Amino acid sequence: MNTLRNKVQLIGRLGQDPEIISFEDGNKMAKFSLATDDSYKDKNGEKVERAYWHNIVVKGGLVKVVENYITKGQEIAIEGKLTNRSWDDKDGAKHYITEILCSELLMFGK
Repeated sequence: MNTLRNKVQLIGRLGQDPEIISFEDGNKMAKFSLATDDSYKDKNGEKVERAYWHNIVVKGGLVKVVENYITKGQEIAIEGKLTNRSWDDKDGAKHYITEILCSELLMFGK
């Protein structure tokens, strides 16, 4: 059951081209937003559609795949775990973000 703890699987479309961040030690990280769609019928029986946006972070060897093959609008599947972090901006305000640290990625054909 340990493998089921903090596990996220999503299929969605990229909201923008990935941002590739290079570090001084030569490592890279990729960040992008992923939209997943949901729909339901409201109390009047009308279909309501909604997109949910998820912040995805990719590290390690998968960064090369993201950098070379993933683009805005592309449909992909990811698996990873939820992470939270916070930071203070220049005015001292605290910000919080929830991200998914991607450990596996599957590209769908165009």
